Amino acid sequence: MFKIVAIFVIIILVLIIVIRYLWLKNYVLQREIKDILSQKQSLSVKYGKMSEQFMPFLKEYPFDEHDFRFIGNPIDGIQFNEDKIIFIEFKTAGSRLSQKQKEIKNLVDNKQVYFKEFNIKWKF
Repeated sequence: MFKIVAIFVIIILVLIIVIRYLWLKNYVLQREIKDILSQKQSLSVKYGKMSEQFMPFLKEYPFDEHDFRFIGNPIDGIQFNEDKIIFIEFKTAGSRLSQKQKEIKNLVDNKQVYFKEFNIKWKF
């Protein structure tokens, strides 16, 4: 009877050690996955920022690339045509407008965009 209890206790201890090991391994792997996903997101953002500077030079770009001015943030740039000015935001890989970009689009859609001239007089 004592042997059976001793074997049973040993089996339980081994199972506890194995479960604890697997739990720790899972925890470490989850952290590694989180880090890798964060790095992937960071690389996607960097790729997007790099590629958006070249977008006006692609043959698919429907406007004259010489009339595009890169801004970068909060929108990619402005296209100056003879009869209109267009705010341009390039998106790749299924990315979407940020909240700030949505607000800018809404202002443009509601005709809340103005031209202001500022004259600065320097006094020396």
